Amino acid sequence: MAQTSSRSTFTTCPWTATSLRCVFAELGGFVQGLAAGDTVGAALAIGVAGVILIVAVQRWVPKLPGVLLAVVLSIMAAGVFDLADRGVDVVGVLPQGLPPFTVPDVTLSDLGLLVAGALGIALVSLTDTISTASSFAARTGQEVDGQREMVGIGAANLAVGLFQGFPVSTSGSRTAVAEQAGAKSQVTGLVGAAAIVLILLLVPGLLRDLPQPTLAAVVITASISLADLPATLRLYRVRRSEFLLSVAAFLGVVLLGVLPGIALAVALSIGNVFHRASWPYPAVLGRVPGLAGFHDVRSYPDAERLPGCVTFRFDAPLFFANARTFREQIRALARSESPPSWIIIASEPITDVDTTAADMLHDLHEALDAHGVSLVFAEMKDPVRAKIDRYGLTRVIGQEHFFPTIREAIEAFRRNTGADWQPPPAAADN
Repeated sequence: MAQTSSRSTFTTCPWTATSLRCVFAELGGFVQGLAAGDTVGAALAIGVAGVILIVAVQRWVPKLPGVLLAVVLSIMAAGVFDLADRGVDVVGVLPQGLPPFTVPDVTLSDLGLLVAGALGIALVSLTDTISTASSFAARTGQEVDGQREMVGIGAANLAVGLFQGFPVSTSGSRTAVAEQAGAKSQVTGLVGAAAIVLILLLVPGLLRDLPQPTLAAVVITASISLADLPATLRLYRVRRSEFLLSVAAFLGVVLLGVLPGIALAVALSIGNVFHRASWPYPAVLGRVPGLAGFHDVRSYPDAERLPGCVTFRFDAPLFFANARTFREQIRALARSESPPSWIIIASEPITDVDTTAADMLHDLHEALDAHGVSLVFAEMKDPVRAKIDRYGLTRVIGQEHFFPTIREAIEAFRRNTGADWQPPPAAADN
């Protein structure tokens, strides 16, 4: 918006070189341009006036189309004050007519670059479309069908490729502009496309006096609406890890570029999921008087326990990343001051067991069995039990160590040992 003259010291960075150094070079050039007096005053004035007008209309007269008012008034001002002659860039006359229908001429030598570029574009389109669509749909209580969105984006890209156009994707700023102008449905896009076609065919000079700083003001005010600061602060309060991920994604896009920034955000998100799955929440369960089922003794310190029996819950699938964690937690239970003779695994949260975890269970069973401790499973899901059978663990551990419910496993232990429920130590002392 702060347009500079031809003496500007801005550093122009090619899109392939978008990096931290390039960002600082741009910022340094901007500051130097301001200090050297290279700013075009008329451009700055009309840009700032556009921002103020749009924000003021949205704030105090929301029913008026603030963006349209800014565009019309800036075109009038450009004509009255000869802004183009004062150094203000204007849109100028658009090329007349539509691009011709052309079948792309692609050779085998082009496929490598095309595939790499297409994958990058697909990644950006997917993330941009789904995030933007979900964000704006949530404001009105609507649902987004991701598959239909991507089919639409794919069809649009196939069509635009036949007319020598740029790749098509959702635009957060354009969506925000449309919403601020009162758009309520996809008809807005159809109306906009029809208007562009009519302008290109009939009046390509209609917007020739539209100042570029006004377009910058439109994008700036629209982009501001995309920044959900209250939601970001809420993330900081309720879940610091997701707050840090959002900050990392923002900085990645700003400092590294769109594609590397998105790739960084995806990688960090996957790493966060992997971390949570590697160290899931463990719980020892007990019986709470007057409350059905079995519950975490940390949440219910007055839960009753069976002497010689521990019921343990592991809130994640068992796989190579958390197999060691599971093994160490079970070993710690077996080495407690009052070692149990049964350790019942409440298996309902365990949705998968991979081969590494299966080998771990095999070794763990043999180690515990050598010390007189039985490893018992309850509430194991049928698909997981089928995998256990294929691994051969059922034969090793024994069919009699698998129970459909925790209650049946506990009743079997009581029948074998005669144990009865005991109150927690603190309650027993009283």
